[in-house]
Amino acid sequence: MPGPFDLDDERAYRAWRDGKLSRLPAALDVIELRNPKSLKDSELAALAESCARTNMAVYKSSSTNEDKSIPRLIGRQLGLEHLDGNYLADDDGISSITPGAGTRGEFIPYTDRAIGWHTDGYYNPRSRRIRAMTLHCVRAALEGGESALLDQELAYIQLRDEAPAHVRALSAPDALTIPPRLEGETVARPAETGPVFSVDEGALHMRYTARGVNIAWKDDAATRAARDALDRILAGSPYVLQLRLEPGMGVVCNNVLHARSAFRDAPEHRRLLYRARYYDRIAQQVALKTAAH
Repeated sequence: MPGPFDLDDERAYRAWRDGKLSRLPAALDVIELRNPKSLKDSELAALAESCARTNMAVYKSSSTNEDKSIPRLIGRQLGLEHLDGNYLADDDGISSITPGAGTRGEFIPYTDRAIGWHTDGYYNPRSRRIRAMTLHCVRAALEGGESALLDQELAYIQLRDEAPAHVRALSAPDALTIPPRLEGETVARPAETGPVFSVDEGALHMRYTARGVNIAWKDDAATRAARDALDRILAGSPYVLQLRLEPGMGVVCNNVLHARSAFRDAPEHRRLLYRARYYDRIAQQVALKTAAH
């Protein structure tokens, strides 16, 4: 791994680490958007700056209609163009995350059950790596459904500060394997093996899931110790952001670690979020460009 993510370059790591921590805000502000489809320069700058500091931004607006152009246009203004049209997404490439969504209801995001820590697309091949995502809330659950968010760079810092060997183990090319997904006797998705931590165009990328089934971790002492350490960090990191998305609110992020609590709905009231996954990262140049205006 080059630069600050090179385990043999402590100086570069310390400079990056100290800079990262010094730029963290005391609290993550919720950015108010007048019209998410057409952001003012100051709104765009605030979103981009938040993402530059913490890999995520939280916004609120009065846009509560069932309008999937909202997350798509927010993403486009942040430099996100290439949607991951996964097989669970709608025809336009954006997923309607709601309980009991037809045959998708067998997958946990489309239920009312809790979802453990993960990054999106951990089962995707490298050619379809998910670098950014947006979540936009149309309807909140009657009860529950809180989100937890953690910047993957902060999880990396905590893990490396505890023991660089943990990062080395989770950076192995065979650290984590997602077994193939079968539909009957047909392989609908082949197995995917790869690292948890990698460097992607100079940025830290994390591929992770806390799920305990249909997962194959490398079976050695170093990987088990690293997993245990990461579990402890995710259970108690002071950098975890807890929030409940209300109608008109949303998150844009560089595919940070996230989780969801269980929730309760009613037949006449179904929680609905729109999710867009991208092969792009939120462009750092957006923050520089808007700050100059």
